[in-house]
Amino acid sequence: MRGSMKRKKNRAAGAGPAAGMKAENGTLRIPVPAELDHHSAEQICARADELVRTRDIREIIFDFSATVFCDSSGIGMLMGRYKIMQALGGTVKAVQVRGRVERILLMSGVMKVIPVERMQGGEEQ
Repeated sequence: MRGSMKRKKNRAAGAGPAAGMKAENGTLRIPVPAELDHHSAEQICARADELVRTRDIREIIFDFSATVFCDSSGIGMLMGRYKIMQALGGTVKAVQVRGRVERILLMSGVMKVIPVERMQGGEEQ
C-alpha cells in the first residue's frame, strides 16, 4: 500500500518519467528512466502522444543513457511510438543504449526497425 501511495503522490506532483521530455524544433527528446517497465512506459506513452498531437513533432529521440532495465512494456512503448511516427511521416531513434538494454532491443527485433546508437564508453553491464 505504501508503494502505491508514493507512486500516486509522485504522479500528482508531475514527477516521473514523462517530466523530463523536451519538444523543440519538431523533435521530442525523451529521457528514458532507469527502469522502463509497465508503469513508466504508460506515463511516457501518455505524455509523448499528447505532445505529438499538440505540436509539430517529426522525430522522437529516446535517450537511454540512464536505463538499465527494460521489459516487454518498454518494447511495446517504443514500437507504439514508432507506428505513430511512421503514420505521420516522422522518425524514431534510440540513443545512448547500453549493455542489457541493447541486448533486449536486439532480441526483440526493435533494432530491425528503429535505429539504435550504442553508448560509447562507460561501464558495460
